[in-house]
Amino acid sequence: MANPNFMRRAIAISREKMEANIGGPFGAVIVRDGIIIAEGFNKVTSTNDPTAHAEVVAIREACQNVGDFSLKGAEIYTSCEPCPLCLAAIFWARIETIYYANTRADAAEIGFDDAILYEEIARPLEKRVLPIHRLELAEASKVFDDWMNKEDRIEY
Repeated sequence: MANPNFMRRAIAISREKMEANIGGPFGAVIVRDGIIIAEGFNKVTSTNDPTAHAEVVAIREACQNVGDFSLKGAEIYTSCEPCPLCLAAIFWARIETIYYANTRADAAEIGFDDAILYEEIARPLEKRVLPIHRLELAEASKVFDDWMNKEDRIEY
């Protein structure tokens, strides 16, 4: 069940950090069992890291705080609908519910348009705007084979 107070916190973080010129107007909080386990805000311009979106920053902090790469049982409150990068990170972290305020269309209106990413993902590889080519080497397959045979691998 959504808790508007967690969304208000994500929005407050987005405003606070935007006004401090730390990054874009995005904030996120991750909650597990009704408790905030991490907060994140956009740090792209302040860290020169194009992956430092609010959701990714929050996921990194949450995983450190709980000592696990899985955030199973958690939910994320984010001030804007997650972009494809953040959505992928949310899936990989196994967060179970997403709550968002502004939409991707709202973000596009203020200069954060990620429509090309959604379009690119849906295109066949050979029709993508950014050229992508496979360079098949036996060494790569060998590493995957060795992974499957590794007795002490950590499944995720």
